[in-house]
Amino acid sequence: MRLCCLAIFLFTLGILHAKQPLKAPNQTLNQIDEAFITPQEYGQNLYIYPRSIGCIKCHGKYGEEVLLTSYTHKNKKKNIIVPRINNLDFATFKNVLSKDKGIMPKYNLTDEEINAIYLYISSKNKTPRE
Repeated sequence: MRLCCLAIFLFTLGILHAKQPLKAPNQTLNQIDEAFITPQEYGQNLYIYPRSIGCIKCHGKYGEEVLLTSYTHKNKKKNIIVPRINNLDFATFKNVLSKDKGIMPKYNLTDEEINAIYLYISSKNKTPRE
């Protein structure tokens, strides 16, 4: 867990995108490459722990449709269902994240963060894109 947090911190600072990797005098490039997280792992970390409440809290572990809550209004049962997101095309996914609408929080994610989350969540789609 500490390695993931450190990697996210370094990634945010841009160190992981440096043209020449930082390395200790006795480290090989393979040892350095193994120490860093993949873009998909970065996306997974953002999905679970973005800037406030995690996507996982409402969209579930894999971005499937989720019953968030049920309540009764005027003697009728109502459900709040969070839509499936792991089957969206990238343009739709990005567009939804940039809107400030409904109960979905606006996270003000960077393009790089949106790309990473999309990479992670779309890898969890078990059916063809609709």
